[in-house]
Amino acid sequence: MNTKRVVCQKCVYYYVTWEKNKPHGCNAYGFKSLQLPSIVVKNSSKTDCNFFQEKQR
Repeated sequence: MNTKRVVCQKCVYYYVTWEKNKPHGCNAYGFKSLQLPSIVVKNSSKTDCNFFQEKQR
């Protein structure tokens, strides 16, 4: 079980689309949405995001 929380804004695949109705994007899964991608993935597949990769600072 993955105990690390998925925070999309800290992921290399996350991006801001600047679209009013779909402000969040995920390059790993290839979609834009109103909700954060991690929430969409969790609701759709009942599992946490498998592509989360934290940005290097």
